[in-house]
Amino acid sequence: MSHLIAPSVLAADFANLGRDIEMINSSEADWFHVDIMDGVFVPNISFGFPVLETIRKYAGKPLDVHLMITDPDRYLERFKNAGASVITVHYEACTHLHRTIAAIKDLGCRAGVALNPHTPVHLLEDLIEDADLVLIMSVNPGFGGQKFINRTYDKIRALKSIAAGRNENLLIEVDGGVNLSNAAALLCAGANVLVAGNFVFTAKDPVNTISEMKNLIPGLMQA
Repeated sequence: MSHLIAPSVLAADFANLGRDIEMINSSEADWFHVDIMDGVFVPNISFGFPVLETIRKYAGKPLDVHLMITDPDRYLERFKNAGASVITVHYEACTHLHRTIAAIKDLGCRAGVALNPHTPVHLLEDLIEDADLVLIMSVNPGFGGQKFINRTYDKIRALKSIAAGRNENLLIEVDGGVNLSNAAALLCAGANVLVAGNFVFTAKDPVNTISEMKNLIPGLMQA
């Protein structure tokens, strides 16, 4: 499977949101990555259902919704109804994670689990067969523009090993500080979904930047 590119809408120009949505529509991007932050689980607040519904109205590609919120179970159906195709919750925010994954799948969405930088991947051993996606945070969640954490490569390899023979279709997503200087190495390590925010939206030619990321060939490059 070719890797997927998911530009993060959090880095878009909200004074020109329609323009940036259309840019992603016209690019080789695969998903819109939408970060939902509540100011409790992370020290920032992004946006809620009205903005997500607006994005859904104009987006021509699936919405990959990353919930950085406490008690996400309360809102799963509302996020589905607001347009989410993929719903990712944080391991650190879910008391009964297996139940949450099942609830997301029952809504007809792909179910993802996100791990903060300090959370080891071995904690997913008992549910690796149930998740459709695991999101490895390569920065501490809450703000864009942070420095990439190099330990991410080892976490991706460890996760790939856990999933081997048990969930070969698992999507391994990386979010935080992803750019053309590390994207190929992330793919070599085993990632197959790359989230990029500031790197895309501050580029002189975002469409070309997305194309370059989409058409990377990792080859034998190592992290």
